[in-house]
This record gives sequence, C-alpha cells and structure tokens, in this order.
Amino acid sequence: MCYHLKTNNGDTEAVIDDNCGISKFYSIAGTLTEGLKVQFLNQVDDSDTLDWDFKYKNIFLTLHYNIFNGVSILPQNKINRKKVNKAVEEVADYLQRNVY
Repeated sequence: MCYHLKTNNGDTEAVIDDNCGISKFYSIAGTLTEGLKVQFLNQVDDSDTLDWDFKYKNIFLTLHYNIFNGVSILPQNKINRKKVNKAVEEVADYLQRNVY
C-alpha cells in the first residue's frame, strides 16, 4: 500500500487507497484500533460515505470512506495546522507499514 498526500487550503489529507471497497475501510479501522489503540468517538454511516472520528495524540482526525474516492485520513482541527498535518502523516505512515 502506498498513500499520497493532498493539501487544500493548508490542510493535509492522506489518501490511503483511492480505489478500494468497504472491506478495506474496516481493515484499516481495525489496524488503527489494534495498532495505535485509537477509539472511534463518532461514527457517521451513510449509504455511500463513512466518517469515523478518532483522537490520535490529542488531535482529532477522521477516517473517511467514500465509494467513489476510497479511504483517507482527514484533519478536523484547523487551528494548529502544522501539528495536525503532522499527525495525519504519522497515521498514514503507520498504515503504510501495517496494512497489506
């Protein structure tokens, strides 16, 4: 797996897999839960989109899935962009090493 970063208005999004099914989303969620010990705080499940919020190093992020765009990690906080963007990249790096 190889992710890529997209930056829009200073916010970094890590696109983990832009062509995958929902089973990959659940696999990634499991990897985050087991490996990084994150807890999903809020789960919004729509017919074609899933947004699961979690906290990593006291920074709120979202594991996002869309049937057209795949899986990505999105920042929630816009205040300390440098710190938040670094957290997005750390989670993406971890997933790159641990998701097959």
